[in-house]
Amino acid sequence: MSQREEIRSKIREQGCLLFDGGMGTYYSARLRTPGSGCERANIDKPMLVSAIHNEYLQAGCEAIKTNTFAANRIVYPGSDDYVKQLLRAGYHVAHRTAAPYHAFVFADIGPVTGLSDEETFEEYRFLVDTFLESGAVNFLFETNASPAGLREIAAYIREKQPDAYIIVSFALLPEGYTRDGLFGEDLVRTIWEGGCVDAVGFNCVIGVRQMKYLLDSMNLGGIPLSIMPNAGYPVVIDNRTFYDSDPAYFGAGLAEIAREGAAIIGGCCGTTPRHIEETRRALPEAAGDGSKPVRRQEAVIEVSPSRFSEKLSRGEKVIAIEMDPPKDPDLSWFMEGAAAFKYAGADIMTIADCPSARARMDSSMLACKVRRELGLDVLPHMTCRDRNLNATKALLLGLSAENVRDVLIVTGDPIPTAERDEVKSVYQFNSRKMASFISGLGKKGLIAPFSIFGALNVNAGNFDVQLRLAKEKEAAGMIGFLTQPVLSDQAEENLRRAREELRSYLLGGLMPVVSERNALFMNSEVNGITVDQSIIDRYRGLDRGPAEDLAVKLTVERAERIAPLVDGFYVITPFRRVELMLRILRELRRLIGEESTR
Repeated sequence: MSQREEIRSKIREQGCLLFDGGMGTYYSARLRTPGSGCERANIDKPMLVSAIHNEYLQAGCEAIKTNTFAANRIVYPGSDDYVKQLLRAGYHVAHRTAAPYHAFVFADIGPVTGLSDEETFEEYRFLVDTFLESGAVNFLFETNASPAGLREIAAYIREKQPDAYIIVSFALLPEGYTRDGLFGEDLVRTIWEGGCVDAVGFNCVIGVRQMKYLLDSMNLGGIPLSIMPNAGYPVVIDNRTFYDSDPAYFGAGLAEIAREGAAIIGGCCGTTPRHIEETRRALPEAAGDGSKPVRRQEAVIEVSPSRFSEKLSRGEKVIAIEMDPPKDPDLSWFMEGAAAFKYAGADIMTIADCPSARARMDSSMLACKVRRELGLDVLPHMTCRDRNLNATKALLLGLSAENVRDVLIVTGDPIPTAERDEVKSVYQFNSRKMASFISGLGKKGLIAPFSIFGALNVNAGNFDVQLRLAKEKEAAGMIGFLTQPVLSDQAEENLRRAREELRSYLLGGLMPVVSERNALFMNSEVNGITVDQSIIDRYRGLDRGPAEDLAVKLTVERAERIAPLVDGFYVITPFRRVELMLRILRELRRLIGEESTR
């Protein structure tokens, strides 16, 4: 019987397979040192590594992980041979120690970060090939935040070693998503549907009760689950990390998870041989049959979309108008402008989020004020630059309470080089990942659903890249795009391509040029804007009055040309020139009215 069939048989017979605990944290506790770099002990202290494996095996586990979690060329750069030595030594120590117990050995591979998907797969393949050459049969890919490279490497292993038992595991934050904003339930299904793995599940970050709570909220019937929580939450004292979960408490909780259908159980950070021993003791009272019950259905919060979104869905053209938020506490001019725009026919007001990475009044707080006091729909921009997952969800909950139903997600301008010593960027994810995260929160009933919009740069030199990214954004949950200002024939042609290739709503960008100097500035210093030289020439020598007349004329002419290509217009206000924008708004309303009567 192959090891794969032997493991499956054992799970069928006894309900689950029990793994060991957290090698790195237990190694650290044994030596009273930080646990990082413990993979070196495979070469430097093999007897100690063997002794730790032996303690877990004596505690009653039936499978152990090699001491190779972080043994890769990202953590140990510069020498392929040294990484291979760590992997080989780690496998041989584990194999020799497990043999007398007839326990299974799993090649342990932690996350590979900071690489493209293709590079991630290549790194996994390097690690897998080394393990296979060493005699490894079974594999555990653990503590992952995304599915990058995992389905591909599982298929590769299955081709090279058909008898392999393959487990993939993700690390979830307490609210059920990874640090990349991807939801655990979706990740499990993505990997399982690939067809090459034997079990999928979760490990690390959270304790046994929180893990039980998350599992109860998921609907994963029929999928063999691997569950390996931490020993509670860590405490850091004198630069050392301690876990103080009671082993009996942990064991009883993990046994309960097994009774409810987990096929594989074990421990992650902070779990000692005592934790595994207590789990083994609790299992006879809690043994299940390895089948996962069907959980409750997801709760969806029912809310009405904004009037703006409803108009789009009915096929009516819309007008979005943008003003930058104030740099100081004076809001009078902004609110007066917003009120004027509402009564002139704007359907929604968009508010930039600290444009050019300069601090301004918060776009979401300002949007709530406009929505509450003026009843005007708002589309606050949210950058990925200044928010992590928790901050994003907290902000969305606040927007939900204020009846804001639309958001625009952008990656955000980088911090200016001269300020990077004082102001640090936070880029936990890009706009595609943030859109997926927000869409997932809404689908799972964790926030009110939002209509998610993005940006499309029709002035990009390589527009093929922009279209590819836009399609990825559509797949992530975006329903529409606001384009950069269309101020050139090439931008107009790119907009035409977008109309042909994208299924989302398109709002064509319009930004009136107010002077020759303004046009030159935009051409030279504003990222994503290109102004035709023919337009620049027409402003030469004009004073403010004639220049604004020309701005209205050219903006409306461009709007007439792009009208067949768009679902509405996105008009950007320059230099607080509200009166100029009111003139343009009236002309755009006339244009839309003429279209609707044709």
